[in-house]
Amino acid sequence: MAIDLKARLGFDTPIFAFSHCRDVVVEVTKAGGFGVFGAVMYSPEQLEQELSWIDQHVDGKPYGVDMLIPAKYDKEAEESDQPLMDMIPQTHRDFTSHILDEAGIPPLPQDQQEELRRRITAREKNVTPVGAMKLVEVALRHPQIKMFVSALGPMPNELVEELHSRDIIVGALCGSARHVKHHRAVGTDVLIAQGAEAGGHTGTISTMVLVPEVVDAANGEMAVLAAGGISRGSQIVAAQAMGAAGIWTGTIWLGTVESELSPFEKEVLFGSSGEDAVQRKVLSGKSVRMLRSKFSEAWEAPDAPPYLPPPLQGILFLEARARIDRAQRGDYYSSPAGQVIEGMTEQTTVREVIYRLNSEYADALSLVCGLAD
Repeated sequence: MAIDLKARLGFDTPIFAFSHCRDVVVEVTKAGGFGVFGAVMYSPEQLEQELSWIDQHVDGKPYGVDMLIPAKYDKEAEESDQPLMDMIPQTHRDFTSHILDEAGIPPLPQDQQEELRRRITAREKNVTPVGAMKLVEVALRHPQIKMFVSALGPMPNELVEELHSRDIIVGALCGSARHVKHHRAVGTDVLIAQGAEAGGHTGTISTMVLVPEVVDAANGEMAVLAAGGISRGSQIVAAQAMGAAGIWTGTIWLGTVESELSPFEKEVLFGSSGEDAVQRKVLSGKSVRMLRSKFSEAWEAPDAPPYLPPPLQGILFLEARARIDRAQRGDYYSSPAGQVIEGMTEQTTVREVIYRLNSEYADALSLVCGLAD
């Protein structure tokens, strides 16, 4: 029988919010939702600082963390003692440099390049199993964390057993009903049925099709959250009507005051349409829904080199992004974003988003009940 998420996690509204920004996680949680902190961007030392800060600001409420533990990755990179930046083939570096040089985007000054190298080296193996487990070890030192989510497939059996022994709920993103059996086999508690509309790593099946298929495959044994293209309260009602226990959201928090995005990044986001959120592999080597740009499209050209496996492609992308951000070239800027960016045109706050979703939810529920009379 599926677990009762509200009883176990104590939220007031079934809005789960994924964010790499601690302020978003805190404000969503304090506003009655359930915040989930994306850990992959941080070194173990930085993650400890971020989680300690969240602990102190969520008023004693529980929250979750999201991890990347890929089944497919560059094993040579994981085992290497040398910095992974040095393992990127020169052909790929030359191709990236050519794109940016042709656009007049200058290289980073030496001091900024050295700082970037230091930051990347500190977290470059986070998307390998060994690196991810170091982040898990940090998170397990924080008892307010009551949910662990795997963004790339089922968690290892032994980790699921460890989390269950600590009364921690195990969740996982799921892009196909065919994958449900694998999550069931390891003991996953919650399936986040993430449709193709979602930002970040995602599959090709739309949310409206995927959610009921995953609900059916879960057969009442696992709870299901609907994800992908959700930005309205009416969609919460729709998700529940399809059997989901709530919604999982990400992109809608990028345009808030609390978001980690810079004013430059938000300006690009607010000027983008839903059609600009495309699936590309340039960010990590895996399919990611992200903002289309001249940089992402250059990697789709016939003369582009093949994408590198994780984590090498991601490191190459971060180096390019540092140059693009410094030059504030919005036409070359790419970042994960879902198709809901169509409706995001100005900055708001986390509390305003939560209030709007709940208000729209009540209106939609009233409308549906009226239609049923």
